[in-house]
Amino acid sequence: MNDISQRRDFLKLGLGGLAVGTAVGLMASSEEAAAQAASDSLLRTVLDRGHLIVGTGSTNAPWHFENDAGELVGMDITMGRILAKGLFDDETKVEFVKQDAQQRIPNIVTGKVDITIQFMTMSAQRAQLINFSRPYYVEGVALLTRPDADNKTFDKLLAGGANTRVSILQNVDAEKTVHLVLPDAQVMQIDTQANVIQALEAKRVDAAAVDLSTVRWLASRTPDRYFDAGKQWNAMLYGAAVRQSDLDWLYFVNTTFTTAMFGHESALYDAAFKQYFGLDAPVRKPGFPAI
Repeated sequence: MNDISQRRDFLKLGLGGLAVGTAVGLMASSEEAAAQAASDSLLRTVLDRGHLIVGTGSTNAPWHFENDAGELVGMDITMGRILAKGLFDDETKVEFVKQDAQQRIPNIVTGKVDITIQFMTMSAQRAQLINFSRPYYVEGVALLTRPDADNKTFDKLLAGGANTRVSILQNVDAEKTVHLVLPDAQVMQIDTQANVIQALEAKRVDAAAVDLSTVRWLASRTPDRYFDAGKQWNAMLYGAAVRQSDLDWLYFVNTTFTTAMFGHESALYDAAFKQYFGLDAPVRKPGFPAI
């Protein structure tokens, strides 16, 4: 048999194996998956239970909030539904437990929830207490301005020098944060995020330095009131939190998130990205992975 014939036979065998593997994969049920999961893994517990329990918040748009119908929605909520879809092929098989930000880690450690998805910034200190999933969003600081202002763009704000006024939530690094991109601007530190934005609406400042996700949410929903100045900095990673010492569960979460963000099961993620940030998700290009 020559090399060409051998290669043809190999390809036939490979394609046949792929077809069989795909058929077997499609026939696998959550019950079969539960039977194969490690007995001490939360993955098996969740599959046996028949629904996922997610700890999250309810008061922070666009991440987790109640819509006009009283339904819990937001990007964090969608990530929970993506996991339920991966577990049970049913995005509705999820129970959301509303929790304060201070409960995000304790509720994981004590097992009250299976996973916390609550715009949680990843850090080395927190990772000593829980395991983080792969990041599902890169947060940052951005500048919110008014669409009717002459200096609504970042270039105009920068050119304004010391005449540019910026509001920001009061904290020890507030002035440093603003001066990283607007070195001469006047910085107004304010007690709450709502008041940071209110200062912009009252025209007491030219821009409000807030989360990038907040800028995109407000600018896309109410473009007559808010404008994205077009500057982002100070990248921070948002990840879900799971219990330590359970790699089966962590690997499942990471695989499901990766497939939703970069693979062929991206419908839920893409729709939420458009709905809550006003943007189309980046086009995934087959080939060498840029993940």
